[in-house]
Amino acid sequence: RPRSYAAGKIPGSFFRREGRPYEWEVLVCRLMDRPIRPLFPDGWRCETQLIAHPISFDGEHPTDVMAITGTSAALHISDIPFAGPLAGVRIGRVDGELVVNPTFAQREAGDLDIVVAASRDAIVMVEGESTGISEADLLDALMLGHESAQPLIDAQDRLREACGKAKREFTPPALVEGVVDAVAAIANDHGLAGALDTPDKLERYGKLDVVKKAVVGALVGTADAPGAWADHVKDVKEAFGKVKKERMRGPILAEGKRIGGRGTTEVRDIDCEISVLPRTHGSSLFTRGETQTLVTVTLGTRRDEQKVDTLENDGYDPFMLHYNFEPFCVGEARFLRGASRREIGHGTLAKRAVAAILPERDDFPYTLRIVSEVLESNGSSSMASVCGASLALMDAGVKIKSPVAGVAMGLIAEGDDIAILTDILGDEDHLGDMDFKVCGTREGITALQMDIKIAGLSREVLQQALAQAKAGRLHILDEMDKAIAAPREDLSQHAPRIVTLKIHPDKIRDIIGPGGKTIRGIVDQTGCSIDVEDDGTVNVASPDGEALGRAIEIIDGLTTMPEIGKIYVGRVVKITDFGAFCQILPGTDGLLHISEIADFRIPRVEDILSEGEEVTVKVIAIDSQSGKIKLSRREAMAELAKLAEKEEGSAPANGATEAPQPAEETPPQAEA
Repeated sequence: RPRSYAAGKIPGSFFRREGRPYEWEVLVCRLMDRPIRPLFPDGWRCETQLIAHPISFDGEHPTDVMAITGTSAALHISDIPFAGPLAGVRIGRVDGELVVNPTFAQREAGDLDIVVAASRDAIVMVEGESTGISEADLLDALMLGHESAQPLIDAQDRLREACGKAKREFTPPALVEGVVDAVAAIANDHGLAGALDTPDKLERYGKLDVVKKAVVGALVGTADAPGAWADHVKDVKEAFGKVKKERMRGPILAEGKRIGGRGTTEVRDIDCEISVLPRTHGSSLFTRGETQTLVTVTLGTRRDEQKVDTLENDGYDPFMLHYNFEPFCVGEARFLRGASRREIGHGTLAKRAVAAILPERDDFPYTLRIVSEVLESNGSSSMASVCGASLALMDAGVKIKSPVAGVAMGLIAEGDDIAILTDILGDEDHLGDMDFKVCGTREGITALQMDIKIAGLSREVLQQALAQAKAGRLHILDEMDKAIAAPREDLSQHAPRIVTLKIHPDKIRDIIGPGGKTIRGIVDQTGCSIDVEDDGTVNVASPDGEALGRAIEIIDGLTTMPEIGKIYVGRVVKITDFGAFCQILPGTDGLLHISEIADFRIPRVEDILSEGEEVTVKVIAIDSQSGKIKLSRREAMAELAKLAEKEEGSAPANGATEAPQPAEETPPQAEA
């Protein structure tokens, strides 16, 4: 929970004090929690809370990796049993060179940004993104992260020697002797293997419940007829879970056979649909096995950007990805509250994966919101959200750089026996040893997240997992291509059209007007949305092409800069003794001196001109310092006369001639 005073700021909330956590705070909490969770002893039930307060912030270096290391240090010197220490390190890459703990500026300039949590022997957690790094380069970055964490681990050991407390005695609760064998025998007799081999999730759960009830009934009995284990109901139920886990993991290691009969590298059946909703700007339905997501894309204007007010960043975010995991998707009923930590984490992972393929901001001035609704889930719903987002973006006509897909990898490890699983189910996540999510295009990785339940992973295991993930990702991309392989030519008919204009910054006030009167008038008249930036960039948005054209025409009229040598039709707005002031463009006046009104001497301006009269003039000078404009009616009339003579001299092919026409006051359209 950062304190705003750490950066010399006052909170931007209404109450001007820190309130509920921002999403980025929740994400850092997850970075703290995920690597330490497997390092507590089995059976630890004491409520344990760790709170990190950034209280001084230099504005150059992120605080999240410090929170990871600080969490480990606090546990290491405490009396809490903890299989640490570990440390957090951020790895970036700038101009092809890996950088340890890069600054914000280096992160912005680089193409890699990953956080690695490492113990003495192995990597225990990874979270990050890139613009498309290769598996080999990523592996080098991970190993550098592990190496760079070692001095921080050494420092924690020295800290414990100086002030550490003796660890409290803790004996993990043990099951009653013999209960596991008793449960296994009855479970096997009642078809545990067949239940675990059932592909359908709900059917499998139903069969497992039947087996569990049979086991409890046989060993525990009833109140009227208690069984031999009637006094150990809890142990019987825990033993069933242990037996189920062993029976699920055993065939994978021995035969490479998973739940439902899949092989270790096999991806579940995939079905992709696009344009499933008629009114959204883009939509897709992505189904992989029993996991399904409905993903929509909505395009907006700069006014729709999300305000960001954090310790590390103030500004606006033009890209949002929201992941919704409601209870019905797993057949449950529970209260609907705000987004959970899991939803925030999964949504951010998908956002990182997709952000790398979006068009550049200068070419795509839209605010973008993607929403993934998980309709059913049996593992890898965040990766399904990445795939669905890619399809929906192409359906919306967003010119993404390349399609992106994601796949979740698992691990079963027993001693030296290891099996890496592609596209894991929920059960394989729950009963396995790793959840390694890898997202990317055909060219490289754009985002990754890894959590493990064992002591750590070696380079060899990581290398195999990344290679297997790439093969799975390419297979998924091939399946997605069958629905849509490239973005549609045009944006959705329901999406706003945005035209970007560039005006001189001095002309911004002409568009805004006094108190915003002018810009409000344009919006009211055309119905368009207009955003003006300080550098003179003007974005005009509307789904109505005709209204868009009217708004652009008005803005052009307000902001066009006069050019020397150009002829304009102006209007006399004021007459003085020495000449007349003429408005040649909206908000732009010039002086027509009395000597420039005609090619003969006139005693008074009023003899030729009157206020409100339209007059053709030529810009003959613009003062570079003051911007004052000098006009000439005399030169404009002479130039128009020459044009008329030139046209008069062009006789038709049959020898006929046309009567000469007097010089027009209004110049030709091209000149105007």
